[in-house]
Amino acid sequence: MSYIAIILLLIVIFIGYRRYYPVKGILCINKHEVKEEDITVLDIRNYNETTYDNSIQILNIPYAYLKRFYLEIPKGKIHIIAADRVELNLGIRFLRKRGFTIQSYELASCPCKNKSKKGMLGYGV
Repeated sequence: MSYIAIILLLIVIFIGYRRYYPVKGILCINKHEVKEEDITVLDIRNYNETTYDNSIQILNIPYAYLKRFYLEIPKGKIHIIAADRVELNLGIRFLRKRGFTIQSYELASCPCKNKSKKGMLGYGV
């Protein structure tokens, strides 16, 4: 009986880690501050939450569809736009596992305020 409890506890810890523990080392910047031409701006919010901006070309693939459509994302550096931190953490971990390089991110719910190391995911924003 105790083995089952330990296994269930480990599963809950693993799921909690993947969802809530922040991925470190990724800068928080706004999509308009992305200066490099070879960065793909990927919006992983739901289709009904996205806002269209004609000044920047944005690839919109919601997190729920990433497993099916991640091959459509061009290889190279990626800037991610997410609705909340849970969606961001899951999206970054999924894309890194598939070999993509995540350069920066932006949360739609709270815009980035600074470009220092304090603006890095995992170090407090």
